[in-house]
This record gives sequence, C-alpha cells and structure tokens, in this order.
Amino acid sequence: MSLPYFAAELAPFAGLLLGLIIGSFLNVVILRLPQRMQAELTEACADQRGEQSEPLPARWFGLDYLITPASSCPHCGHSIRAWENIPILSYLLLRGRCSNCRASIGVRYPIVEAASGLLSLLVVVHFGPTAASLAALLLVWGLVALTVIDLDEQLLPDQLTLPLMWLGLLVNINGMFTDLVSAVIGAAAGYLSLWLVFQVFRLLTGREGMGYGDFKLLAVFGAFLGWQMLPLVVLLSSLIGAIVGITLVVVRGRDRQIPIPFGPYLAAAGLVALLWGEQINNAYLQLAGLS
Repeated sequence: MSLPYFAAELAPFAGLLLGLIIGSFLNVVILRLPQRMQAELTEACADQRGEQSEPLPARWFGLDYLITPASSCPHCGHSIRAWENIPILSYLLLRGRCSNCRASIGVRYPIVEAASGLLSLLVVVHFGPTAASLAALLLVWGLVALTVIDLDEQLLPDQLTLPLMWLGLLVNINGMFTDLVSAVIGAAAGYLSLWLVFQVFRLLTGREGMGYGDFKLLAVFGAFLGWQMLPLVVLLSSLIGAIVGITLVVVRGRDRQIPIPFGPYLAAAGLVALLWGEQINNAYLQLAGLS
C-alpha cells in the first residue's frame, strides 16, 4: 500500500477527529464572542453618553479572550481539566454533569462537537485530502459557529462573516471552487440582493425583515461558490425557513411576530450548495430541457 493511498484512506478519520476538536473550540467562540461584542458595545455607549466607563480587560483585545481565562463550570467555577474537555467522550463519562458540583452540563456542547465532527467528515469524504477540503472545512466550522450564535443572539458577527468572505475570494484566485470573476460578482451580488429585499420589505411594511449579517453571509457563499449558486442558496434557504417557520407556528403556537433568525437556513442551504450544488443545478437544467 503506497503512502499517498494510505493517507487518502485515513483522511476521513483525520477530518472527523479534527472536526471534533475544533467543535470543542467553537463552543468557546459561540459563548465568548457575543460577550466581547456586548462589552465593546457597552463601553461605546458609555463613551457616547460622556460617562466614565470601566476599561475593557486586557484579555478582550486580540484573540486572548478565546484562550483566557480557562474554561470553567458556570455554576461553581471549577476549572475544566484536560480529561474533562475531550469532545463528546468527557460529556458521556461525566454523565452530563460537572465533576465538582454535579450541576447539569448543557447538551448543546456535545451537539456542537458532534455536528462539527460529522460535517468535517462529510467534507473530507467529498473533497478528499486536498486544499479545497481545507478551505471547505474552514467555511463549515465558521457556519457552525454562526448558526448557533444566530440562534442564541439573532446576530451574525462581522468577526466571522467578513474573514470568511475574504477567504472565499482568496481561494478562488486560482479557481478552487469557481473562477475569480464569478467569485467577486458573487460576493457583491450576494450582499446587494438581500440588501434590496430588505429595503423593499421595509418600505412596504415599515419593519426590518432581516439583518445585515444575512447579507454578508450570502456574500460569503457568493465569494466561495460564485454568483451562479446564489439562486439555489436563496431558494433552498427560503424553503427550509418556510417549512421550519410553519412547523413552529402549527406545533408550538409560536407568535408570528417573533423574529426567526434566517442565518441558520442560509448556512444549511450554503452547505448543500457547497457539496452538491453543481449536481442540483445540472439536474434542474436537464429537467427544464435547458441542457
């Protein structure tokens, strides 16, 4: 068995393991990034009012806030030891409880880790041990974090969407997923298309139907996949959003006036387009008799 073949065989397992580890880190990002943004907003508002505000801790600058302080139990402050931070396995061994105070650990933590691991496995199986696989993994990990933050805060942070958009443009300099012209047009069209929908909806209803983060997330998919994939992403996200929204209203009696974040639907549709968009578009063109 040749070394390249052996490496290709192990690549999916490596992708799964790496995805689980990154998933554990994403839990930190999901928790701390909104906290940092809130702290910065509070300080900025105090400055606007001319009030004396307490300066932000040094750890909020740069990426230190993702590293320090070490993770701890939110109930008793117990520092999480290395063996207690093994993705999924530690949660099972601890039976979902803190080893010190026995308080319940949120099930979302292993869910995020499992989602990151399984999606990473899917990406590596699809693209193989290639540079495209690495770029797609970075996109998928960003989507996992954005999805959970949007569900929690109804917010898609620029700290995640903008780097992903620039990454999409950079990896397509040599046509990794699409040609550079399509990527540039896709980034612009992705942003402007939802921006126009937003403006028209606001003029007609006097309400804001979505946030600017949604515009930027669609621009991310335009930068990665080109403008040709944008109709598919918009159609799929709208379909998923409609199904979920109707289900929530019927099953849970959800108030129709309560906003539902659109980011998770965009992320799901973008993932489908990343992996199977070309096949879906080709199938549609064949059914329509256009190819």
